[in-house]
Amino acid sequence: MASDLDPDVRGRFVVLEGIDGCGKSTQLDALAAWLPGSGLLAPGCQLVVTREPGGTALGRALRQLLLHPPGDAAPETTAELLLYAADRAQHVQQLIAPALAAGHWVLSDRFSGSTAAYQGHGRGLPLALIDQLEQIATAGLVPDLTLWLDLPLAEASRRRRDRHGDAGPDRIEAGGEAFLARVHQGFALLADQRGWQAIAADQAPEPVSAACRRALQQRFGAAQPPRAA
Repeated sequence: MASDLDPDVRGRFVVLEGIDGCGKSTQLDALAAWLPGSGLLAPGCQLVVTREPGGTALGRALRQLLLHPPGDAAPETTAELLLYAADRAQHVQQLIAPALAAGHWVLSDRFSGSTAAYQGHGRGLPLALIDQLEQIATAGLVPDLTLWLDLPLAEASRRRRDRHGDAGPDRIEAGGEAFLARVHQGFALLADQRGWQAIAADQAPEPVSAACRRALQQRFGAAQPPRAA
């Protein structure tokens, strides 16, 4: 990815995490619209907006298999974990790492924290195994800032019902309330362990957007130079 920026600077990597229904897509769009004029991006810096799974061509094919598999193609639990790891490895190597190396910003809907929450705390797979796969898939890449949109489980369930209507949830959302309760608890534990910025998401969209903007301004600040590689 070409860049006119100083070759000795590295871009910023910002991730939104949270349970389905917490408003990540809405807040991702709001940040994507705000960031270019925020004063946080250096002149010539591009903003790359992406998601997991599905941030690359391979990822889009994997996303379909993971969320809407045809017939009896639904992956078993361990296969599901490995497919998410494959999506992430491709995502990092093909899109995220080159963008950061060129000095650009990357804004992503989900990253490795979601795997720990859903496949680890939710599915019950060993967290040590998930950590090992995370290191392989990310090559040690860690977000500069993760915003956790914290939403009570009951409200998340209501929003999902309103959103899907008669279409029904995807395969992950259809795991049931007990599964999603474990996922929600997992996100809370991960936020504490990994130093994520918690954002109260049980509000109207604009106050949540304002809180996200404040978090970025406090973390980076227009006067702070980009971090060296």
